[in-house]
Amino acid sequence: MKVACVGGGPAGLYFAISMKLRDPSHDVTVYERNRAGDTFGWGVVFSDQTMDRLGENDPVSARVMIDELAHWDDIAVHIDDGVRRADDRSTGHGFIGIGRKRLLDILQARARELGVTLAFETEVEPDSAFLADNDLVVAADGLNSKLRRRYEASFQPDIDTRRNHFVWLGTHQRFDAFTFLFKKTEFGWIWAHAYQFDEDTATFIVECSPDTYERAGFATMSQAESCRLCEAIFADHLGGHTLMSNAGHVRGSAWIRFPRVICHGWSHENVVLLGDAAHTAHFSIGSGTKLALEDAIKLAEVMSRPGIDTRDGMAAALRDYQEERQLEVVKLQNAARNSTEWFENLDRYLTMDAKQFTYTLLTRSQRVSHENLRLRDPAWLAALERSLVTGALGRETDEPIPPMFLPFQLRGMSLRNRVVMSPMAMYSAVEGVPDDFHLVHYGARALGGAALIVTEMTCVSPEGRITPGCTGLWNEAQTAGWRRITDFVHRTPGARIAVQLGHSGAKGSTRLAWEGIDRPLEVGNWPVVGPSDVAWTADNQVPVALERAAMDDIRDQFVRATELAEAAGFDMIELHCGHGYLLSAFLSPTQNRRTDDYGGTLANRLRWPLEIFAAMRAVWPAEKPMSVRISAHDWVGADGNTPDDAVTISRAFAAAGVDLIDVSSGQVTKRETPVYGRMFQTPFSDRIRNEVGIATMAVGNIWETDHVNSIVAAGRADLCAMGRPHQMDPNWTIRAAAQQQLDDAPVPPQYKSGYFQLKRNAARAGQLTALK
Repeated sequence: MKVACVGGGPAGLYFAISMKLRDPSHDVTVYERNRAGDTFGWGVVFSDQTMDRLGENDPVSARVMIDELAHWDDIAVHIDDGVRRADDRSTGHGFIGIGRKRLLDILQARARELGVTLAFETEVEPDSAFLADNDLVVAADGLNSKLRRRYEASFQPDIDTRRNHFVWLGTHQRFDAFTFLFKKTEFGWIWAHAYQFDEDTATFIVECSPDTYERAGFATMSQAESCRLCEAIFADHLGGHTLMSNAGHVRGSAWIRFPRVICHGWSHENVVLLGDAAHTAHFSIGSGTKLALEDAIKLAEVMSRPGIDTRDGMAAALRDYQEERQLEVVKLQNAARNSTEWFENLDRYLTMDAKQFTYTLLTRSQRVSHENLRLRDPAWLAALERSLVTGALGRETDEPIPPMFLPFQLRGMSLRNRVVMSPMAMYSAVEGVPDDFHLVHYGARALGGAALIVTEMTCVSPEGRITPGCTGLWNEAQTAGWRRITDFVHRTPGARIAVQLGHSGAKGSTRLAWEGIDRPLEVGNWPVVGPSDVAWTADNQVPVALERAAMDDIRDQFVRATELAEAAGFDMIELHCGHGYLLSAFLSPTQNRRTDDYGGTLANRLRWPLEIFAAMRAVWPAEKPMSVRISAHDWVGADGNTPDDAVTISRAFAAAGVDLIDVSSGQVTKRETPVYGRMFQTPFSDRIRNEVGIATMAVGNIWETDHVNSIVAAGRADLCAMGRPHQMDPNWTIRAAAQQQLDDAPVPPQYKSGYFQLKRNAARAGQLTALK
């Protein structure tokens, strides 16, 4: 096979090596526009796992790299705000660094040894003649790929230029850890990512926000001037050494903003994208080169499968390459996005104490979890847990407690831990009255250790129900049914129960979920209402746009339900303003098309939900808390509410006296295109909690103890709500306590013997795992 690799960086060279290793008869040429010794980076970071993968693919080049790698285990964090200096250090992280120039030298030498032709100072034009002259053309020409631009219609690139500015520098100062330096200056916060990559040189990446960048004047500085100012800012950590730029090819300032690249297609005829040409990962997780080298391994593998010598075989192989690599790339890009956004919103975390700040830094990508940190550095994590216990209890303690089992206070309501059973519609009531099913359902979860049980959306009127099976709170029979349940929950020491009150709006008058979600009733329909005449789907009723008198009636229904909730013995009320139901529909421009005082601007769209909340708060006991569930993202871009709007909505409810924001997302319009993943809604909770300064509850794809501990310890939420895990395991919280060997677990006295057995079994299982 005749192969042309356009681009002589690590991706193109390593693919050429990998192809030759699989079949020395391949005719492989690497074309590079620059000279052999030119490079415009400093150090490259790998993990031990990446080196294992490279060793399996090519032991020869991997051995040369390993012999020259700079190794370090520690991450050091230094914060200086001009008044307070805080330092912290964690170990066990296993990083490896090598100079980019040295890496290229190793790969060039290995490629020549295997018979690869290296054509430097050669500019390739991506025309049809070049494509026709080669069986395979590999576009390894970086994030500004000429080949990608030439065949853009096939590759469909999505390029998002991130907000922060950064510059890639080097220094001869030595660092014994991967070091983060955060410095408050007269211009604003500026920080550095620094790490050693050979005996004499370290990478020193300086980053700041757009506002700081402008105030400092970096945009108009030469590279030398930028270096001198950064030397002055970080003088305490440079030991008299200078900062150096090797971006001589760039005219003027070498500061850039990171371009995140996603391509929906990776191939066009016999052209295939590799590395940064196909996808980029932010430098803050150090995975760009890793992705490129692993791309190269996979592409060489699929190009060595049977049938590759036919046009159909080639097309199938290129499809396999994208399909088999894409999931891993998406995972890393999601982690990189989380990390990028952490640095873009650094102000949220800088007021934390040093230990918690370091924790948020270490776990920012969501790839490193609480228990993973315990494996890496158990002493550091134990110290972090003790500091969190001190903060929660208001007193010193030597006993580390897992973050998920810290108590929490909302007004007069004390919670025994941070685990919440999320509202889950059961569609099992008759005329809105909860029965024995609900008693067992909610009672079992309270016995199972959750601190707070939140009921399914309980409707404030017959017409406000989603289905005929929804629970309600508009009459005495329903109140008595709920009282029976709250009384049982309160028999469990420490258990609390909240009622979620809502109105279905345009999503009402539908069948039970297992009879067809969102499908209209076959008989017995009732009229539905909304802010405007926007139907939920083409099959659902067109709602009647509410007029003022009807809005007042519904407000009064919420007030009446609130009064009945007090009579029913609930500890907290949650007002449902999410998921496309009536109040959510008022908030979202996807459903609210009004032109009066309740439509148009977000301030207007907020007006009626705030009126309802205020009326409910006025009749709800002052010592009892209230929460609001919102959809923090409509997932339809600028056509719907965005996370920015969610902050505004949360500020408005906080000013009105809400105690907790329950942060969900979506289900507001059928046009949504959500991006799912582990804890995918937690970043919305994080932002609201740390920007608005209000307690939040995270929800959405949270199912492991590690998730809950990580979220609480990092201050991304105060509570974690789980639905499906509690559906399948009412004792989820008790099991989590046993796994973590908790002595003071939320276990009813009747179940203590079973808990001790569970705890012993968990300890044995842990010991066996350690032995393996």
